[in-house]
Amino acid sequence: MNLTAVNQSDVCQEHACPERSVSLSVYVILYVAAAAVSLLTACGNLLVIISVSHFKQLHTPANILILSLAVSDLLVGVFVMPLYLSWLIESCWTSGPVMCSIVNFVSFQATSVSVHTVALIAVDRFLALSFPFLYSKKISLTVICIAAIFNWLFSLFYNFTILFVNGNFTYAMCPGVCVSSIDGVSSLIDLIIVFLLPCTIIIILYTHVFVIAKKHATAIRALQVHNSTQSSKNRVSDKSERKAAIQLGILVIVFLLCLLPYYICSLVSSYDNADRFYVRQVAVIIFYLNSTFNSIIYALFYPWFQKSLKLIFTFKVFNKDSSLMNVL
Repeated sequence: MNLTAVNQSDVCQEHACPERSVSLSVYVILYVAAAAVSLLTACGNLLVIISVSHFKQLHTPANILILSLAVSDLLVGVFVMPLYLSWLIESCWTSGPVMCSIVNFVSFQATSVSVHTVALIAVDRFLALSFPFLYSKKISLTVICIAAIFNWLFSLFYNFTILFVNGNFTYAMCPGVCVSSIDGVSSLIDLIIVFLLPCTIIIILYTHVFVIAKKHATAIRALQVHNSTQSSKNRVSDKSERKAAIQLGILVIVFLLCLLPYYICSLVSSYDNADRFYVRQVAVIIFYLNSTFNSIIYALFYPWFQKSLKLIFTFKVFNKDSSLMNVL
């Protein structure tokens, strides 16, 4: 996602670096809030990465995709959020054209990886619930790792091509502005590849996932009259799969809610004046905040992450064979 793709001449006509119009106390509060959000995003997702990477019990296909998503969210928290929020507070880009290019590219890359990773999560849950026996045999950690790596490499190639190879990326030649611009054809391609196609897959597959989960719940209630050991094991397994689907469903719903404002704004308006420019900036902030919300969702709804945090903060992860500890 570009920070802002607008008519550069109109933006440059605005006073790029106005004098500070708020009191010092408000100015400090804004910077403290920006630093807190960036730090929460970076640290929260770093803890997810440490948890999934360290504990062997968490080395599952679904968690590998969560790890990939956390890495892209970490990039947003470290490279994009601090500079972008600083630009909004100062109303002036002070980091120069090189950092502008880097931040825009990382923003595009993180967005592309995040959207396609969430789509892969939807595919993974759909296969796990629809074809459990085939899933257990065919979908291994190796397969998921290859899919995650391919996603990153494809996004890297795609974003480098759309931004630099075709000469689409431009830096506003006026002081205090970091504006990227891609042509109409590239914008349409980006809309389809990074929004319409993956989001269609996400919505369709998760609709199927919740329908299947509901059917499983009905079947489990029907089996409750049986007390055999095998039935008990099946109930526990089905319950676990449905719980995982619901947890990831929350993640997907929050993701879509954060993603939609940006693309709705992109579709309904050309953003060729300052007011619309700032509306779009708000939509971009909402999307970036999804990287913050994800780690909060893990902390609230994922027991394995809560247990992992306790082990990390009590330094038990440094114990011998700590990777084998039970966190489920």
